[in-house]
Amino acid sequence: MPRFFIRQTQVDGDRITLRGDDAHHVARSLRMALGDAVTVCDMQGNEYACRINGFDDDRGVFLDVLSVKAAENEPPLRIRLFQALPKGDKLDTIIQKAVECGVSEIIPFESERCVVRVKPEAETRKTERRQRIAEEAAKQCGRSLLPTVKATVSFSEMMRLAADDELCLFCYEGDGTEALGTVLKRELRGRTGISVIIGSEGGFSVTEAERICESGALAVGLGKRILRTETASGFVLACLVYASELDGNDW
Repeated sequence: MPRFFIRQTQVDGDRITLRGDDAHHVARSLRMALGDAVTVCDMQGNEYACRINGFDDDRGVFLDVLSVKAAENEPPLRIRLFQALPKGDKLDTIIQKAVECGVSEIIPFESERCVVRVKPEAETRKTERRQRIAEEAAKQCGRSLLPTVKATVSFSEMMRLAADDELCLFCYEGDGTEALGTVLKRELRGRTGISVIIGSEGGFSVTEAERICESGALAVGLGKRILRTETASGFVLACLVYASELDGNDW
């Protein structure tokens, strides 16, 4: 069933109006008709089962609210992914898969070994495009909250932001790490805000790794094999999903 994200201001009692790109998508791309069903999420944890009751060409689609329920498909963790800029279009895939795995926010950052560098004149356009990728992924996988993709930040700003969360996982292939599973068993229960830091293709310099650990992050290893940057985030997020939702314990 088609799924759309709205602001609560678009809800008027038992009526909701879709406008802009969403209205065009319903009317022109999906070619939906009167009486067709859609799901609408208000990004406040509520899902609305709706039925189409009218069109204003492709400028507006009018919905009747049939029922409202609290969302049940969001993870119990608020996970923020800090991803060092990778080459090419890898970040597109990283965003898509991270959203499917339940991430709440994605913050790209620059590090010493990043090949790609921020171009200020293009950053707004790139961030908007990345946000659209996140929204499409959220619709496809049935999310009820829309993850946010932030503009690229510096290495120092990344550390400052990541330190705000209750638990910060620094994924590192160097010395001095603990296995991710060991850390999750010891540290995860009772936490709600998690940061995950992933490097680019070249990883992190020793100086950067030391700075991250000194900021309070826990250096974790991801097994006996070196994962590509576009694989590492999905791997860690899948482990977090398993530990918090699928292992059969009472979270």
